Amino acid sequence: MSEQVSFSLRNPDVLSCIANLSNDEIFTSPDFANQMLDLLAQTYADDHDGASLWANSSLRFLDPVTKSGVFLREIAARLTKGLAEEIPDLQQRVDHILSKQVFGMGITRLTSLIARRSVYCSKTANGEYSIVTCFDSEDGNIWFEPMQHTWAGATEFVETADLDGNPVKRGVNGKCIYCGASQKTLDRGDGLETHAYAFIHTNDINARIAELFGDDMQFDVIIGNPPYQLDDGGHNNSATPIYDRFVEKAMDLDPRYLVMVTPSRWFAGGRVPKSFRERMLNDGRIRHITDYPKLYDGFPGVKIRGGISYFLWDREYSGPCAIQTMWDSKPLGEPVTRRLDQFDVFVRRNEAVPILEKVVAKAEPVLSKRVSAQKPFGLRTFFHGVASPTGLKDPVKLYGSQKVSWVERSAITQNPEWIDKWKVFISRVQGTSAAVERIFLGKPIVSGPGEACTETYLVAGLFEDEEQAARYAAYLRTRFVRFLVSLRKSTQDAARGVYAFVPDLPLDRDWTDAKLYARYGLTQEEVAFIESQVAEHADTLLDEGVDE
Repeated sequence: MSEQVSFSLRNPDVLSCIANLSNDEIFTSPDFANQMLDLLAQTYADDHDGASLWANSSLRFLDPVTKSGVFLREIAARLTKGLAEEIPDLQQRVDHILSKQVFGMGITRLTSLIARRSVYCSKTANGEYSIVTCFDSEDGNIWFEPMQHTWAGATEFVETADLDGNPVKRGVNGKCIYCGASQKTLDRGDGLETHAYAFIHTNDINARIAELFGDDMQFDVIIGNPPYQLDDGGHNNSATPIYDRFVEKAMDLDPRYLVMVTPSRWFAGGRVPKSFRERMLNDGRIRHITDYPKLYDGFPGVKIRGGISYFLWDREYSGPCAIQTMWDSKPLGEPVTRRLDQFDVFVRRNEAVPILEKVVAKAEPVLSKRVSAQKPFGLRTFFHGVASPTGLKDPVKLYGSQKVSWVERSAITQNPEWIDKWKVFISRVQGTSAAVERIFLGKPIVSGPGEACTETYLVAGLFEDEEQAARYAAYLRTRFVRFLVSLRKSTQDAARGVYAFVPDLPLDRDWTDAKLYARYGLTQEEVAFIESQVAEHADTLLDEGVDE
């Protein structure tokens, strides 16, 4: 093999130009992949007296969610240089690297072909133009076979027949027991992608890896950018996240190092199970997180609410985690090392931690105990009353989605005793399409007796008189309150849980930002940080719709 047929970068690199196929399969750019590999290499060097990760011919690397093949290609390129002294012959070196060290699992047939073309320079590993000479199979070490979901829990059935013509009932609206996919959407015919990913469609990931790559296969490094949500017809808040399942399966394989990209919504919210966040925060082996809070940063043009991040998990490590915030794809200050389990959510901005510590130190009750659950009066968002109270026996004024209407009191099926109290309503949803959110909460509405709301709003508090309700509404408008909300609010959704850091203060006075800053002993630098993150006040509800 000529030395010119090495893994030198192309100009332009085709993998930096490839378009994303869907919102659940985000391609990683070569620059981003190399940033992750640089972190991995530095961590390895720190653990091995400065030794090079890329000069070790015994290590095995797996990308279990191969799309473009960028991770495998860049790993192979680095190993090709790093092993030059140990294996001087280029062809022998490439054969060793690509047959013994670098492995992948395609997530669709198309992406597996792209990955083989990126890594082997041929869509077939044993083809005429492949740079590897030792493979017998077309797949090489980049495996893909279509899989089917395992449906269960159907409540709707159709009459059909088996292969022998015997009548059978078949469920049509079940969910996959492994990933939660919708049967109605993804129970497809031959030739269509099922999005049943092999890596997570198993109860025993070690057995699955042994089945695909051999009984003695133990990976030293697992790295990748998994699908974020199911491509099963869901959108925004209805799309089911699955990246957490890939992370947990990878951890279960017990590699020395795991590096993965995920949406950052797991930090404080999102629709992944709470148990996943608890596992991540309490694991102790997450050694580094690089976080991109700004919308479209990291993956330009891809709208991922709450931003994205990648983490490095180290099997032999136990301790605090280095947090590096990125802004406009550049480091924002130096990494700060802190414990991930300090709070029940991960506070992503390092500058916010000392502020929150001062608030938490007072051990005051918090607003999440006061704010109502979803659908406080039992009425859905799309419910509307009539335009006028005329003709109603016992009319109740109803605040709904972008309009006020009137309903009979008997239509209020939940918490009817709240109707005649003073209340403060606040939108359940607040967010914009801006790259940087600075509002965080909608404008509170002071509501008098005889009024209710649909689930467009939460009841933020109940009061005996208008004065206290007005003071409470003004408190919610402060930058201080909205800053504390922002620490738990990763998407547009502002459920009552986002108020769990906000103190429930006595309403015997008017609370202003100046009084609140003084109460908690904030420094000028801390005040400046709050005011750089939060706009002066929220006058309007700017947007609706909840994203996961």
